[in-house]
Amino acid sequence: MLTFRRALAVAAVILTCFLLLRTTHTPYSEAPLVHNSPKPTGSYHDNKVIQDTPPESATTGTGTGTEVAKPASTGVAWNGDNGGRVALAKKPMTQLPLEDLKALPIRKQLSYAFPYDAEGKFPAYIWQTWKYTPASGEFSETFRPAEASWTELHPAFVHEVITDEIAGHLVKHFYATVPEVVEAYNSLPMPVMKADFFRYLILLARGGIYSDIDTTALKPAVEWVPAEVPRSTYGLVIGIEADPDRPDWHEWYSRRIQFCQWTIQSKPGHPVLVDVVATITEETLRRKKAGELDQKHIKSVVEFTGPAVWTDAIFKFFNNAEYFDMSTSKGNISFQQFTGIKQAKKVGDVVVLPITSFSPGVGQMDAGEDDDPMAFVKHAFEGTWKPENERHIGA
Repeated sequence: MLTFRRALAVAAVILTCFLLLRTTHTPYSEAPLVHNSPKPTGSYHDNKVIQDTPPESATTGTGTGTEVAKPASTGVAWNGDNGGRVALAKKPMTQLPLEDLKALPIRKQLSYAFPYDAEGKFPAYIWQTWKYTPASGEFSETFRPAEASWTELHPAFVHEVITDEIAGHLVKHFYATVPEVVEAYNSLPMPVMKADFFRYLILLARGGIYSDIDTTALKPAVEWVPAEVPRSTYGLVIGIEADPDRPDWHEWYSRRIQFCQWTIQSKPGHPVLVDVVATITEETLRRKKAGELDQKHIKSVVEFTGPAVWTDAIFKFFNNAEYFDMSTSKGNISFQQFTGIKQAKKVGDVVVLPITSFSPGVGQMDAGEDDDPMAFVKHAFEGTWKPENERHIGA
């Protein structure tokens, strides 16, 4: 019998699918960054080494002489130092027959399928994932205030909580032209890995904001970056998860500076998203072919799909000569450009927020409290869907 509650749930699913399947971002247009996907600048181990042992010429994150404060009415601060990176001009993209496209590497296929318009608008989407939607009676009351905060502070946004089942359908739809990605997603052996992968996939395809279900919006996204920074000059907004300035940091975190992926804002098609999706896809299919895609062989979710591989992709982009004119560079961009920052910092078209922005009140690594002017998102670090050893370390 079709009860009122079941009818409501069915209607919600149909409406969700209708909204998600529409093509909403603008076509490819002139952009200040190169469209083609990054060429590897070394292994991910090499990118990790760059963070651990930066060149002597690298400057510290605090910077001098480049800080520009936003008006005191908001208290949001800004650091104009771009790390010596000047973006290269865009290369034109040519139309390709389908058979030629499928012969290209995955990064090229993804760049073609989801062209990046750096000067376009940030799509007004908020994406979250959970086992149940808020319309379900099974949705935890613990998460309701946090989930509602995103709608309250972003009333003009489309806000969707995606279930595992719907996520699978969306991946199949958006990545139908790159079947390797669909195969990789379906092959991942743990729900936490699929949850990690899905956030990159939905942002690459549609852009907007992804945020974990246990996060609370403290300020609207329009206030995350100072108004004097044109929104046409950046396409990715990220925050620092960890800045452990201690000798034993390796025992607590995967990277000396670790960027969080519980909250990300992006325009569709950003090269960092292209790279991380391609990396996870290639590694998943490699392990699958070798018979190593199981919990026995996967030593760390953080390294495979979590903040470690996400952080590596970002540093790889910062140091990629295909995107930046390195003639003005003073050396590799490493953790030293970001450790201890108290203000937003822009490198190329990526805005990096200080640890307080997405991790206020953690009581460590010099993060501010929830009422700090730079506090934008509160993370509860529930991690209830993760193995114990993959949850946030609070020491």
